[in-house]
Amino acid sequence: MVATAPPLLPLFRSRLQGDLLAALLLVPGAEHTLTELARRTGGSLAAVQREVDRLEEAGLLASRRVGRARLVSADRGSPAVAPLTELVALSFGPVQILAEEFADLDGLDLLEVFGSWAARHHGERGRPPADVDVLAVGAPDRDAVHEAALRAEDRIGLPVNVTVLSPQRWAEGGDGFVQRVRDAPRIAVPR
Repeated sequence: MVATAPPLLPLFRSRLQGDLLAALLLVPGAEHTLTELARRTGGSLAAVQREVDRLEEAGLLASRRVGRARLVSADRGSPAVAPLTELVALSFGPVQILAEEFADLDGLDLLEVFGSWAARHHGERGRPPADVDVLAVGAPDRDAVHEAALRAEDRIGLPVNVTVLSPQRWAEGGDGFVQRVRDAPRIAVPR
């Protein structure tokens, strides 16, 4: 099966390629094994290895061996990596960045991306997202949520709008907003 270009930024060959670049470019110094990259992106180990080989041949990634493991990272010496990182952050990076910026927040039961960014990530056609909508279920400190959202905005380059819901309101799901969010594409932010 041939993978189609992702609607978020169709210059990337596939969503797997974009997700790999996000995992490796958006965290300075990140280094992952092929197995870790397959787990993070949901791609098969063989597909990840082929894509990493292509990106390394293009001078965007570098790898080294430690025992039997192949560790992959961004090739920071490449002049293309800095501008590519900006494109990847706009197209594939919000989930990665949100995971990092919200990692230390207590009181969160669920963190997900919804709205137009999630819809494009799931393959729905439409205008490029103008913001990133985030659902936070739990009882986190509101100031900490706001600060995390501002840090994420700076890194993503798009406004980050966080809606905090109580676990009860989310579980009951009786109001229109909750129903619309539940019925639309969502992307879990790993915690």
